[in-house]
Amino acid sequence: MILSAAFIFLSTLTTTYAAIGPSGVLPIVNAHIAPDGFQRSSVLAGGTFPGPLIQANKGDTFSINVVDNLTDNTMVKSTSIHWHGIFQEGTNWEDGPAFVTQCPIIPGHSFLYNFKAPNQTGRMAILVVPYGTLTLVPGTYWYHSHLSAQYCDGLRGPLVIYDPNDPQKYLYDVDDESTIITLSDWYHNPSSQLPTFPVFNSTLINGLGRYAGGPLSKLAVISVVEGKRYRFRLISISCDPNWIFSIEGHQFQIIEVDGVAHQPLTVDSIQIFAGQRYSFVLTANQKVDNYWIKAAPQLPGANQGFVNATNSAILRYAGAPVADPTTDPSATSNSTLPLVETALHPLVYTPVPGQPHPGGADKVLNLQITLNLTPNFTFAINNATFVPPTAPVLLQILSGVQSAQDLLPKGSVIELPPNQVIEISIPGGSAGAPHNFHVIRSAGNSTYNFVNPVIRDVVSTGLDPTDLTTFRFVTDNAGPWFLHCHIDWHLDIGLAVVLAENIPQIAEEKPPAAWDSLCQLYNTSAKN
Repeated sequence: MILSAAFIFLSTLTTTYAAIGPSGVLPIVNAHIAPDGFQRSSVLAGGTFPGPLIQANKGDTFSINVVDNLTDNTMVKSTSIHWHGIFQEGTNWEDGPAFVTQCPIIPGHSFLYNFKAPNQTGRMAILVVPYGTLTLVPGTYWYHSHLSAQYCDGLRGPLVIYDPNDPQKYLYDVDDESTIITLSDWYHNPSSQLPTFPVFNSTLINGLGRYAGGPLSKLAVISVVEGKRYRFRLISISCDPNWIFSIEGHQFQIIEVDGVAHQPLTVDSIQIFAGQRYSFVLTANQKVDNYWIKAAPQLPGANQGFVNATNSAILRYAGAPVADPTTDPSATSNSTLPLVETALHPLVYTPVPGQPHPGGADKVLNLQITLNLTPNFTFAINNATFVPPTAPVLLQILSGVQSAQDLLPKGSVIELPPNQVIEISIPGGSAGAPHNFHVIRSAGNSTYNFVNPVIRDVVSTGLDPTDLTTFRFVTDNAGPWFLHCHIDWHLDIGLAVVLAENIPQIAEEKPPAAWDSLCQLYNTSAKN
């Protein structure tokens, strides 16, 4: 179905959007919006920011028809959608990264993404592609454009797979669209007009916020009832910054990390990096009132304070006045129970593959990150900068290329044999750090955990050169998978590699005819 192209004007947004899924149409449109009081053109899923919640129940099949109705020439008009955290076992062509698993969808056309949400057993997660030995669905995910820096212009939204028989259901009373919290950075100019390393203008919580020196525009309000227990799903749909998230006067229990159920851990603040997700249970056990929700950016040069309630939203108890909290939002709040990543442990015992010592895997890789200053700013992994090839890596393999050294881009494809334990280590302290990648050794900690480490699909590689983030997975899901920095500005200048897992099996895949037509259409279009 092709919807008529339209240029939409939205001066204000509400924070509740109609959910779709597991089947539905997702039009991608241009719109003028002012989520922080500054109006700009943007790229939106379903005409809202964030995009509509896409939801399903455990075991459902997703059938989402993405329709490209983009018309604004100041931004990229083609598109592709990545379903962050979904394994795509046997449906690699549905994964979404442009020029890795597909060509972009061009304006006036559509592509039906059709994939299952089963129990994702068998893999750990590497940034955007999960691997290992665990059960990952149901859980909290998100979707976003995976073409250039398009999602920084607005194309991003939440995705949740619910479990009617959730074993942690006894911990909470409410879990629905009203308990989703998205954190995002917002820019007043299109991504194409920004410098290589831009600084965002405002933090948006559920699509609303304020910028330094700007108007006192509407803040997001999250409503609770005294005595109820809420499962909040905190999703960082960030292009760049990480935040320290807290709710004034409240502690909460983390019970899920990046789609994986974890043992309850009580904290009063969470540092959350681009692409990460947490479910936490908050008991509304304080007096009926309004409380500040704060997301303090951890990015040099950004507005890091709370003057005029920037970087803020409101938690409002039923019966409280419709007003801002009476406390000073800029007052210093000291966390006494901050999240420490190494304190997170899976709810279900999940053995780490391989031997219980560093290097105890079938294949060990060390990925060195460097920043090249000349002739222009580019990142490299092991001296190779990822430059999108003219033909997607998956198409190259299906066309008969059978070895990594023959695949494009040169030096950016690593071949992995099937049914092997892989260990990857990434040093910290590189230019522009922290980057986001997975976790037998976490940044900020020199010890290894081979028993019950956190299982997730995005992890910080750390600021300190002594940091060494190390993760493992088992190669039991054939496909070219994109391992990359989830700071989108870093990805856009080359901070990525493709892990080509089990190339002979990839060559046997049979994508639908509609997938083949994407490249035919793109290659005969203006390639915008």
